[in-house]
Amino acid sequence: MATEALQMSRLANGEAENSHRNGRRCGNLGSEGTSDRPCADENGGGVTDVIRKKAKKQKEMTFQDMYNNQGHFDEDDDDEDSDWEPAQGQRTSQMPLQRKARQQKELTFQDMYTNQGLFDEDDDDDGDWEPAQEHVETVKWFCTNCTMVNFNDVNQCDICGEHKESGILRHGFFASPFSYDVGPIEVEYEIKGHKDLGSQIPTLNSSTAVGFDERMLLHSEVEMKSHPHPERPDRLRAIAASLATAGIFPGRCYPISAREITREELQMVHSLEHIETVDLTSHILSSYFTPDTYANEHSARAARLAAGLCADLATEIFSGRAKNGFALVRPPGHHAGVRQAMGFCLHNNAAVAALAAQVAGAKKVLIVDWDVHHGNGTQEIFDQNKSVLYISLHRHEGGKFYPGTGAALEVGTMGAEGYCVNIPWSCGGVGDNDYIFAFQHIVLPIASEFAPDFTIISAGFDAARGDPLGCCDVTPAGYAQMTHMLYALSSGKLLVILEGGYNLRSISSSATAVIKVLLGESPGCNLDNVVPSKAGAQTILEVFKIQMNFWPTLGSRFSDLQAEWGMYCLKNKKTRVKKRRRAVAPLWWKWGKKSLLYHLLNGHLHVKSKRC
Repeated sequence: MATEALQMSRLANGEAENSHRNGRRCGNLGSEGTSDRPCADENGGGVTDVIRKKAKKQKEMTFQDMYNNQGHFDEDDDDEDSDWEPAQGQRTSQMPLQRKARQQKELTFQDMYTNQGLFDEDDDDDGDWEPAQEHVETVKWFCTNCTMVNFNDVNQCDICGEHKESGILRHGFFASPFSYDVGPIEVEYEIKGHKDLGSQIPTLNSSTAVGFDERMLLHSEVEMKSHPHPERPDRLRAIAASLATAGIFPGRCYPISAREITREELQMVHSLEHIETVDLTSHILSSYFTPDTYANEHSARAARLAAGLCADLATEIFSGRAKNGFALVRPPGHHAGVRQAMGFCLHNNAAVAALAAQVAGAKKVLIVDWDVHHGNGTQEIFDQNKSVLYISLHRHEGGKFYPGTGAALEVGTMGAEGYCVNIPWSCGGVGDNDYIFAFQHIVLPIASEFAPDFTIISAGFDAARGDPLGCCDVTPAGYAQMTHMLYALSSGKLLVILEGGYNLRSISSSATAVIKVLLGESPGCNLDNVVPSKAGAQTILEVFKIQMNFWPTLGSRFSDLQAEWGMYCLKNKKTRVKKRRRAVAPLWWKWGKKSLLYHLLNGHLHVKSKRC
């Protein structure tokens, strides 16, 4: 209808665009109803002088008026335009059409088009006329799970397979990815079945604390660009829905009260200029620190709440009032440095938590960052600090992967060399075996020698299988196993802080698996014969050579690791199917004196040996 209305508007202003078959075109009518150029028929004839004469007399008459009031032309003009032939498709008798036009003087062109029954069925004189086709706009939809764009003719995402109306935001990863939301009945039943578990917890110091506040959901990008921003409120909604469906939170975990971090606490991590810049965004509807790091009027408060929750969780855990904890917070923080916000991060939550633990009495703090991106902000903050050991496992690819920092040679400065350990993967696709192998041979040996009083995990889940940004292959079982391996450190005083992760199904299932380990459940992962990929092993050996200069425990392990990897490579080589290499004779031997030798060398003939 919008296109038809546009056609009517153009016709009323004396404009017409007619497209005829057989390659004939007619120019647009001017604003006064006259043509800019002659309109040729298929025989090459132009518009006759009489038509020009009539057009001049009717300058103020629109195309529609000319069509509906043919009687304005004199009947005695027949002899003048007797040599004029109508366009093909209009050469049959037009008397029925003229009668209909006279009877329907008030009928508009649109009415005539939409009421074709007004014309006799045998009126096929305009059979070759086709109205302009309506412009059909392609309807797109964005996947709730991975934010990728899809077209409206499919119901499931072409990238992750999630149904366009799945219930992942209501049921979490328990919702089927292949069907639409079935409603809240099952969820209510699940929650109801676990509601009484909270009252069965004897003391708070034997349970897991969770930090969450709905006001952090108000931090969002005001104006969507080409597609939804990956760091979106739905990330927290999907995890919260999964925990509620599983009866974990609320239920088996208890919440802590949220508060905004104070400026004095933030100044232990960030410069005053950075803090004031972030606070300034509360007076602006929409702003950007970098092209991909947005803020709205609620972002500054969300960042203060996230940092405050992390600080209080660290204090609760180290003081013994909670067994361990999970900070379900956003915006993330490990890219935020001393003076800048970047990489979706405003305040560095892990750094705030580490210093809060030290204020509470911890002398040495370990931060393990398994986000697929290097935590350049956390490394910068503690680069010269020997009381905080920072270990990061991330994609690096020679500095080509965001943010480009985190090479194995970055080990700390100003007397703190060795207190920064980077394990930079050289490619994507690394999975459980690569991470667990690195934990067994680098992370745990160094962490055990460091002997931390408090452990923090910067838990980005964007190395998870299916993440659109990380493109790696870590499973929920892999994350659960890494959490379990770190749990023995610092007497179980462990805080997990959410960082990245942008596939809702991956992030919610992985976070749930991690929290189950915090609650004391077994990860259920077999650690026997963990063999990394070739690229993963090369990275681990490279880090070994560098870090063994700072951590004596690695020195004795390096030769064993080299021998173990050499044995594996040799065994793998022997089990490979080897193709026999054979000599290939030149093609021209086929037709010469050496034709027999040609066929023999190329396998066309086989020599049978005599039996003894």
